[in-house]
Amino acid sequence: MEHGKLWALVMNATRARILRGVRKDSQQGETELVLRAPHRALRDIMSDRPGRTAASSGRGRRSAMEYASDPVREDAVAFAKEVVVLLETHRKAGDFDRLAVFASQDMLGIVRKELTDGLKATVTVEVAKNLMHETESDLMRIVAQP
Repeated sequence: MEHGKLWALVMNATRARILRGVRKDSQQGETELVLRAPHRALRDIMSDRPGRTAASSGRGRRSAMEYASDPVREDAVAFAKEVVVLLETHRKAGDFDRLAVFASQDMLGIVRKELTDGLKATVTVEVAKNLMHETESDLMRIVAQP
């Protein structure tokens, strides 16, 4: 394992765990940061039904319009941006110089797009796996593996 301060981001669309001070010789790092996305019920997000449109055939037929966006994905992107801002602040402060990213497959793609160039340079490992259910000590062991 390389020298330097290693942090690990474990994330899915609703929760992020940031393990600080990951070391190969330790089962426990420094404190773990936990962030949660604001909970919004899908029925609240999509409470306004999309409009209806008249068919172009002119026979008075109307059909429902599709939603213009995916509000669940938009929430995941907003949460990823929030986590990236926090990580970038700590990176600039010199709190870590290497970052391991473990996220569900969809979330990993979102996180990759949101990472700043500075954070991208610190990423040493990316794993498309949801490890949110793991205990802190198990996460430390998984992350510290060479």
